[in-house]
Amino acid sequence: APQPGQKKGKKKVKKYEDDDSDEDDYDDENDSSDEEEDTPPRTSSSSASAPQLGYGNNSNTAPTPTPINSWLFENALKSMDHHWKEEFFATASDESVEVWSEHRSNPIQSYKLWGNDSCNVVRYNPAERSLLAHCSSDRGIGLHDTRANTGLKKTILRMRSNCLEWNPMEPMNFVVGNEDHNCYSFDMRKLDQPTMIHKGHVGAVLSVGWSSTGREFVSGSYDRTIRIFGSRSGTSRDCYYTKRMQRVFCVNYTADARYVISGSDDTNLRVWKARSNEKIGQTKIREEKAMNYRNKLVKKFSHMPEVRSITRQSNLPKFIKKQTAMKQVQKEGVKRKEGNVIKHSKKGSVEWSKERQKTVVKEMD
Repeated sequence: APQPGQKKGKKKVKKYEDDDSDEDDYDDENDSSDEEEDTPPRTSSSSASAPQLGYGNNSNTAPTPTPINSWLFENALKSMDHHWKEEFFATASDESVEVWSEHRSNPIQSYKLWGNDSCNVVRYNPAERSLLAHCSSDRGIGLHDTRANTGLKKTILRMRSNCLEWNPMEPMNFVVGNEDHNCYSFDMRKLDQPTMIHKGHVGAVLSVGWSSTGREFVSGSYDRTIRIFGSRSGTSRDCYYTKRMQRVFCVNYTADARYVISGSDDTNLRVWKARSNEKIGQTKIREEKAMNYRNKLVKKFSHMPEVRSITRQSNLPKFIKKQTAMKQVQKEGVKRKEGNVIKHSKKGSVEWSKERQKTVVKEMD
């Protein structure tokens, strides 16, 4: 390197003018290349022990997993559910509901019940080993027994149901997500009307999932929001959304019921807290006592309108607020029209009809 104060000199390049010198250099290069081929390359211990994983080196990449067994289906599948205890799984297609065994390539049983209706969802009951429930494209919800190969009950709703899930702690109850923006809880012993209507969404409900406690469930909707409902509550406890999240196609709880996992149309999986105000991590004894005390106070005074308005307050996007206000105007118009019909009709000829009774159109055996 040049010393300070000195000018930087030009690098001298040696030129070979003789042809003999060129040939000698060429021979020297060949000799050195032969020596390099004979001597193996030096590798450090760290590089020799650790394999280089890359896209170009196929020998070091992980092996491609192969399926243990495969089954060939005649029709396109729309839903699948595995038995809770036994080695069976059920599939739903455009023509039938089929029961398969893990050790056979052909279906064990095939059901074409109540006509050739297309089944969208099929679910096994967690308690009754031979009870299946399905949702069909003709707006129906059906129950059938796999032992007798016959249908038990079927009810037709006003609009089609997109999803169905059984309550894990109360196996006689199940919830469905409908195209009319509502979720309906049913008791399988009485399908003439729902036991509870869960409202709040402004788009079709595409997926529902129960928590392991059986006290609440989560729903994902076409309106790009996720709502958490209590099993005996008509309104949602929490509503989750983001600016970038699109239509929610699948939601479910984790096994400990502390988190909710959602999959949306923007090709992302998101993890949410089941309770938005819950602290993540270990809490001290004083903090836990203080939180329990505050929760008891809220529960004690929940009947007061001031406390109720605070607990139910939530920040929603403008789109949801506008659609909710529009639905409220439509609902008031329908109610006003029904009141005018009753007012101008003969006394006793027309009566007020409950909203739960309007949900079910007819029942089939």
